[in-house]
Amino acid sequence: MTPRSLFITGTDTGVGKSVATASLLCALRTHGLRAVGMKPLASGCEHTSSGWRNEDALLLQAHSDPTPFYDDVNPFALPLPLAPELAADEAGIKVSLPPILAAHARLSANADIVVVEGVGGWAAPLSATLDQADLVRALELPVVMVVGLRLGCLNHARLTARAIEADGARLIGWIANEIDPDMQRIDENFTLLQRRLPVPCWGRLPYSPAPDPKRLARLLDLA
Repeated sequence: MTPRSLFITGTDTGVGKSVATASLLCALRTHGLRAVGMKPLASGCEHTSSGWRNEDALLLQAHSDPTPFYDDVNPFALPLPLAPELAADEAGIKVSLPPILAAHARLSANADIVVVEGVGGWAAPLSATLDQADLVRALELPVVMVVGLRLGCLNHARLTARAIEADGARLIGWIANEIDPDMQRIDENFTLLQRRLPVPCWGRLPYSPAPDPKRLARLLDLA
């Protein structure tokens, strides 16, 4: 049975969560599912004629079907590229759960599955009083972890997996993303991750300076 929603977290900032999420959306759509993406909170936005827009949220919107309203994809668009708590304070915005839950409900009403991308790593807070684990528990979301393949990934992946479990969430899979083209012994590191992480790997995405989610979707195994 396909879950109604998934939460995508990462082992750190810059591990390719958005590319992995967009690729997952494409993969779900090839299975005949109406899959839409959501980036509840995004810092680092550009002001446009339509309002503040975030590159990662736009990527998810572009690979969603049906195409959702941007404000539902990204309820909190914060201008400065800072930690969310700092970016929200600078913008005078109070981040809270109700607007996110309401947007998620609207997305769910028109989709078979909503794929929710978090910010940074698992422990990165959404605000002074709100952690990503709070959102995951409120929506009862299973978690998929994106592991950026680079030096230190074994430690970061194992610690993140433990933290997810300790926070009362359920990790159901992980995606390997090659973000360092010069990483030594990358295949051996990938094998070690497969042995030590407690859930199956959903796929391994190769390094690309211009990744194409539609092409990468073919490398994901959702069985």
